[in-house]
Amino acid sequence: CCFTKDPLEDVETWAESVDKVLGCKAGQIAFREFLKSEYSEENILFWLACEEHKKIKTVPEMISSANRIYSEFVQTEAPKQINIDCGTRENITKNICQPSLTSFDTAQKLIYSLMARDCYPRFLKSDIYQGLL
Repeated sequence: CCFTKDPLEDVETWAESVDKVLGCKAGQIAFREFLKSEYSEENILFWLACEEHKKIKTVPEMISSANRIYSEFVQTEAPKQINIDCGTRENITKNICQPSLTSFDTAQKLIYSLMARDCYPRFLKSDIYQGLL
């Protein structure tokens, strides 16, 4: 949304849905800043990493990407560990030796839901968003 015109022209549309925020580069940046202020920046970083992972075309690149996402966000004690249930974490751990483009789909849906339900409403009330409006 933000490459065809002034990046901040779409700020009002971000109030429509979390998808409007995540679908826009400027929205992602603003939301990330907000999440950083709430110490939950790992959520959007993981979500974005999963989006990039799904676009990969070669097997070696996909394996490398899956391992990086796993070690950075999923494994226990990961530097940017995301908050997912132990069943989802165990399932990813069990299958990481044979990753696919959909390896993180369940975890990504959980994190998306967490951001949409919990973080997004607070983002709309935040000084960051209100300042951009």
